[in-house]
Amino acid sequence: MKKTIITLSLAITSCVFISCGKGNAKSKIKKENVVNAEKRDNEISKGAAEAIFDKEEFDFGTVEEGEVVKTTFTITNSGKSNLIITDAKATCGCTIPEWPKEPIAPGKTGEIKVSFNTLGKPNKQSKSVTLYTNTEKGLEVVKIKGMVTPRARE
Repeated sequence: MKKTIITLSLAITSCVFISCGKGNAKSKIKKENVVNAEKRDNEISKGAAEAIFDKEEFDFGTVEEGEVVKTTFTITNSGKSNLIITDAKATCGCTIPEWPKEPIAPGKTGEIKVSFNTLGKPNKQSKSVTLYTNTEKGLEVVKIKGMVTPRARE
């Protein structure tokens, strides 16, 4: 048991000396990374972006199966830093979101366009689009809902 402890201690000590190595850690820092970090920190210190929607849910009413329903959600950045939407995902492939790829400046607006293909989706429908953002919550959700009248089957 003593030999095992001594061997293990020697191995750990060797690893510590080898991993420390020689060289100046300061020389490994890239100035570009420091500049980017300072910019990021300055942006963060302003405060988070904040997303306000003109509506969070759109009721398309009653439509015939096969129609494509479209709506636009207006998003306003009421925060103090740029609002960035990195992705948007719908609950199914029948719902297609389009979102601004450029940052939305504080006080400015953007549009989230959503289209829903009702083909093969009869009866009551409710779909969500999740926006991945740099807001405090990190996720923002908008919804569409309505009734799809089924096609007459032959």
